[in-house]
Amino acid sequence: MIFLKNKNQIKSIDYACKVVRDTLFYIEEQIVPDITTLDLDRMAEEFIISKGAIPGFKGLYGFPGTLCVSIEDEVVHGVPSNRELKNGEIISIDVGSIYEEYYGDHAKTFAVGKINDNKKKLMNITRESLMIGIDEVAPNKHIGDIGYAVQNHAEKNNFSVVKDLVGHGIGKNLHEEPQIPNYGTMHTGPEIKAGMCLAIEPMLNEGSDKIITKEDGWTICTLDGKLSAHFEHTVLVTKEGVKILTI
Repeated sequence: MIFLKNKNQIKSIDYACKVVRDTLFYIEEQIVPDITTLDLDRMAEEFIISKGAIPGFKGLYGFPGTLCVSIEDEVVHGVPSNRELKNGEIISIDVGSIYEEYYGDHAKTFAVGKINDNKKKLMNITRESLMIGIDEVAPNKHIGDIGYAVQNHAEKNNFSVVKDLVGHGIGKNLHEEPQIPNYGTMHTGPEIKAGMCLAIEPMLNEGSDKIITKEDGWTICTLDGKLSAHFEHTVLVTKEGVKILTI
């Protein structure tokens, strides 16, 4: 069932989204070679709590961290650890918060030090795919319009979209209907309506779209070991169009 949000619910979601937005701005300043992902996780948790919110991922489905930290060929759901970041790597960080029982959700891929042009292109096209997908969000359009736009931009730039993982509605639960694939056919899927809150999150791979889960039961990687990037915004559908809450 797709839930349309009222003004009070939107107010809580909006604050939760501002918290995760500011968390990633803060964490970006800490992303340097030799820092551990566990250090980043601790900083993020302290920051979220200082803003009067609750880490949204910690304990959810049993996940142990505040951040999902996914490095290089890791797509999503990487577990914070004592692994140190290295110059030239890319790291995708996904973070959630809860405020007055409602979630915010946001992700970006960052460079660690100086990265090569291939990594820059992957990051840029993934970010562009997200924004192009968001441009399709408006009342009377369809979820398939979002996925079509994301997939089209990714594939014309020679990247693949992960098909086994999707964006989602968001509210009192982190994952609500509708599912939002990063591929699709125009004019198909659920109709987009004012009051929907959606987390749109392209995951683009340098090679194949196929993925596997590591032995830790959480970290999802590309099957071929090639790079992956991930960007996500939570948006609100309004009568006039779309408002990005994590910006």
